[in-house]
This record gives sequence, C-alpha cells and structure tokens, in this order.
Amino acid sequence: MDTESTYSGYSYYSGRSRGSHRHGERSRDRHKSRSKDSRSEKSVTINTPPAEPLLGDSAVRGEQIQDDNWGETTTAVTGTSEHSLSQEDIVRITKDLEDSVGLDCRRYFTRTLAVILGLLVFLTPLAFLVLPHLLWPEKLQSCGTACEGLFISVAFKLLILLLAVWALFFRPARAGLPRVFVFRALLAVLVLLFVVSYWLFYGVRILDSQDENYQGIVQYAVSLVDALLFIHYLAIVLLELRQLQPCFSVCVTRSTDGETRHYNLGQLSIQRAALAIIEHYYCDFPVHNPALLSASKSRAAKHLAGLKVYNVDGEFPAAPAEGPGNNAAAGLAHSQSRAMIAAAARRRDTSHNELYYEEAEHERRVRKRKARLVVAVEEAFTHIKRMQEEEQKKAPGDVMDPREAAQAIFPSMARALQKYLRTTKQQHCHSMESIQQHLAFCITNNMTPKAFLESYLVPGPTLQYSRDRWLARQWTLISEASVTSGLKDGSVFLLKCVDFSLVVTSKKIPYIQMSEEYIDPKSHKFVLRLQSETSV
Repeated sequence: MDTESTYSGYSYYSGRSRGSHRHGERSRDRHKSRSKDSRSEKSVTINTPPAEPLLGDSAVRGEQIQDDNWGETTTAVTGTSEHSLSQEDIVRITKDLEDSVGLDCRRYFTRTLAVILGLLVFLTPLAFLVLPHLLWPEKLQSCGTACEGLFISVAFKLLILLLAVWALFFRPARAGLPRVFVFRALLAVLVLLFVVSYWLFYGVRILDSQDENYQGIVQYAVSLVDALLFIHYLAIVLLELRQLQPCFSVCVTRSTDGETRHYNLGQLSIQRAALAIIEHYYCDFPVHNPALLSASKSRAAKHLAGLKVYNVDGEFPAAPAEGPGNNAAAGLAHSQSRAMIAAAARRRDTSHNELYYEEAEHERRVRKRKARLVVAVEEAFTHIKRMQEEEQKKAPGDVMDPREAAQAIFPSMARALQKYLRTTKQQHCHSMESIQQHLAFCITNNMTPKAFLESYLVPGPTLQYSRDRWLARQWTLISEASVTSGLKDGSVFLLKCVDFSLVVTSKKIPYIQMSEEYIDPKSHKFVLRLQSETSV
C-alpha cells in the first residue's frame, strides 16, 4: 500500500489496530476528502458597492488568480446567499450605530456649550452698559465726550473679537476625537471664570451701591473687552502657533503592504497627531488595493499544496509477526520515506525560480497591456480631434458636448483598458461611470492622452478615487498611553480601519548644536613669484 498521505495535516495510524478497522477508517477519510474537494469548488460572491466596477466585475476581492478573459467565460457557483448576515455582522452594525449616536450627541452638546459661552461673553459688556440705565437712570451722571468715545471703542473691539472668535473656533469640524481637547477646554474654563469674576465684582461694587459714575462703568466694560482680546491671543498661541515648530518625526506604516511615509509634527497630543496623520494619509498614500495581496496568498497556498506528508512509521496493511525479515522491510520503507522527504525539500529550495519567472511573466503582460492601452487611447483622442475639426464647420446647434464625445469614443478603448486594469488588479477602483467622467473632463480641458492615462498607469493617492472606495466611517485609535498626553520619543500607536491599520512610531528630532569657525581673510592671499630667467 502506498504510504503517501494526501491530507494537509499529519495522519497517525496505530500499528496495533486490526486490518478491518484500518480499512474502514481509510474509507471514511477518503469520503471526507472527496466531500471537502466538492465543497472547495464553490465560491461566495461579494456584493459590490453602488458604483459598479468596470464591465460588471463583481469578484474583485477574490483571492484566486484571474485570467485575461475572466468575466466572459466564467460561471460563478454561489454557496451562500448574498443577503445573509452572520451574528458577528449584526453585532458590528449595532455597535457602529451606537458609536455614531454617541459621537453625534457629544458633538452637538459641545457645540451648544460653545454657543452659550460665546453669547455670555459678548452680551456681558453690553449688559454692563445697559443695566445702569434700566435700574437707576435718575442717579447717573451725564456722559461726556470721553465717555462717548469709549462707546465707539467698545463697539469696534467687540466687532474685532467677534470676527476673531468666528475665525478661530467656529470652523467646520474636521473630525470627532475620542477625548476632549485639553487646551480648548482650559481656555473655555478660563473665559468662564473670568466672566463670572467680572460679574461678581460688578454686582458687589456697582449694582448694590448703584454707582453714579457712568464713565467709570463704561471703562470697566472696556477693560473686560480688552481682557477678552488678550485671552483670544493666548488661544492663538496655544492652539495654532505652538504646534508649528517641528519637534517629532513620525513614521507611518500600512500594515498590509508596508507602504511607509515620514512626517514632521510639532507639540501635539496623540489624538491630534493621529488626526494630522489621517489627513496626510488620504493625500500621500496610494490607494489601498487588497487585490494585490492575493498574489502572495495564492503563492503561499500553492506552496503548501505542493507539500507532501509521508508516513515514516513504515506501516503495512496487516500487522506481521516480528522477525528479522519484517524488521528489514520496515527499515527499508523507513529509509525510502526519508529519501522522498529529502527530495521534496530539495524541490522546495528551487521555489525562488518559480517566483522569479512568475514576476517576470507578470511584468511582461503588464507592459503588453500598457502598450495596447496607450495605442488605443491615442487613436481615440486622434478621432476626437478629427471630430472637433468637423464640428467647427457645423451649425452651433449640432455641436457635440464633451459627455457625448466621451461616450462615443469610450467603446474603442474599453477592452484595452479593461484588460490592463484586470492585469494590474485595479478593476475594483474604477467604475465605468468614473472613467467616462474623467474622459469627458480631459476632453473639456483639451488634455493629452498621457494626461488621461496617468490616473490608471500610476496608482494615485487615496483621495483621488470615489468616496465609497476610501471613505472610512470611523478610525479606531489604539494607544497604551493616554490619547490626551503629548507625543514623546518612542511613542507607538495604531490607527485601525476596516481593512488595514496604520502603525505610527515617533522619534524626537535631536537638538542641533552649530558652531562657527572664523577664517581670516588674509589667509587667502598669496604672492605669485615669476622667475626672470627663461629657456630662450
């Protein structure tokens, strides 16, 4: 009997069991292997986003290698329903809904508090000026020219403060942070304490005594507005100017493909540094393409499938009696199994040749598809120029708009573009609608074929593609240190998304000591001495 096992795991047999028991066990194993092979032939289709990919390619995240004619001659057999949901999916959806409700409530609550505090700040100086006229108008002294000039000063200072607060604080929110911004909360508490202190002093010294010196009351309101302007200057320093000087160099690495970028950041907390990194990520990192990772997975699966597991125990169908001949046969089988294992190991050592030729073949196919695509696009744009020259001779009502022109020439380049995108595994990043829109944009702005192809030949940044391809509803910040603490040398934290995570490590920029060396200008002077004697 052949001692070679076809299973992925090791199979151990007992040498003392009877032949009938072993035969039944082997038959059951063969039945399991056949059922496993039949189940492995089924594939599960994944629902595509609303924007359909190019030519209806639905299995964009499959891990199998697709040929050039995939989608034209392939029939997909589905093993499960497209609309089925597991318990984990339901739990995740519920958690996302709860998190979104919590974030929205917190955002509106914070905005409401900011509006209330702002109204309190701007109405307080006006209340200081109006209350004396409402409570004891007959006791107030007349306001002279200097007092009326202070009215103008208060009015313009409040207008400047209103514009400054609107520019600094009432900007559209860029993101929702997990913790409160410490400096902003500190400034809000400082303003609240400051206004309450002014109200306490105003109530004790002015309201109770019904002060008759109205000019002094106006100067008191002016001093409040001046103090608020200085607090706003402090807010600019803490919120904007403090982080401008670079202090840390952060290394951002994407966990799936190892794409790395380096950024210089200032004195920021971990959560604000994470926000700055995510903003840089959408503009600097190429789009995440999980289809490119399937090549390595398929190669690893092929490598594991090529492994063979041998039974080195030398077991035979029947349990023979012990004797010198049987021991010799067992030893021979043992040595043969060892030799087969060594031969398989030597074959595995040559797998780098397979990798080399596979990559070379892939590069050749990419160059071939690229050449065909470039020729097809250039011919299409040449046809566009010819159509434009003909349309200039037509009446104004018969001129074709760029959208119609793009739809007219798109079929001539669609097949070449489809093959190139499938070869480079970018078919899920571009839909037919987005390609036609980009083509119409290039035609409108009189761009060259090379400018049109740049979006497909070179993977662009994440923000270049449609929102349903890159927009993450929520990022998760994972850090051992508190997210409100500042960056430090050696800080490590993760930004986790749906398909990947960004690993961030920070290094402090070293202190640079620069010295000056003085060079005497006279040291550069020299005298050229010419000999009067010549060879003539």
